[in-house]
Amino acid sequence: MLFALDAGNTVIAVGLFRGPGLVEHWRISTDHNKTEDEYGMVFLSLLANAGVKPSEVKGAVLASVVPPLTGVLERATSKCLGLSPLVVGPGTKTGINVKYENPKEVGPDRIVNAVAAFKKYGGPVIVVDFGTATIFDAISKDGDYLGGAIAPGVFTSTDALFEKAARLPRIELTKPSAAIGRTTADSMRSGILYGFAAQTDGIVRRIMRELGGRPRVVATGMPAHLIAPESSTIDTVDPLLTLEGLYLIYQKNVSASDAAKPS
Repeated sequence: MLFALDAGNTVIAVGLFRGPGLVEHWRISTDHNKTEDEYGMVFLSLLANAGVKPSEVKGAVLASVVPPLTGVLERATSKCLGLSPLVVGPGTKTGINVKYENPKEVGPDRIVNAVAAFKKYGGPVIVVDFGTATIFDAISKDGDYLGGAIAPGVFTSTDALFEKAARLPRIELTKPSAAIGRTTADSMRSGILYGFAAQTDGIVRRIMRELGGRPRVVATGMPAHLIAPESSTIDTVDPLLTLEGLYLIYQKNVSASDAAKPS
């Protein structure tokens, strides 16, 4: 079995693969104060709840955009599973030609998403990842990673709104009854949900014009299921895209003999 970690600034996605199949997945809060032992205990608890013994896990892979936590998560995985995870970064085989001016600047999550999107949907394809930031990535018809756009994320923006506007309450982000909100909460929901849907469509259309043709648009990340129905450009919501990309990258980096071993 393969243990996969996608460490973001807000959430760490954890996946457990048996062969190519994702059999379990979880999301835990990113906590800069947790030690490697604390994270290790969390990982062991997740495995126990899934009825999986640590000895059944034969490989591990990690993508992290939180540098202070990368080493912590590496050591936690090593302690609880006895495995050194493959850490996605410069030098990792991905099968993707990165055409960024400085490839080292590209976050590993963006490359992981590109690998999964091209494998699953072909090219050209645009990935919209709704996380701490909203990230737009363009992959050509030949599978080249071309770059993209980065905007403030849904929850990052709304948290700033709550903190700076004293009279605005914290709300649950759900679909409003109408664009013209008749309560403060519905007015905020309208501005947030329809605003981000319009931002998504505007940026995606600009990227489409530069890519040419009609690329597939794939959305991932926690708010994707809320924003996609209000978007005219998103074709598919794929919440597990990054974890599946981690599996694909791990397979490209293990030896043929290791890949053939039963999980």
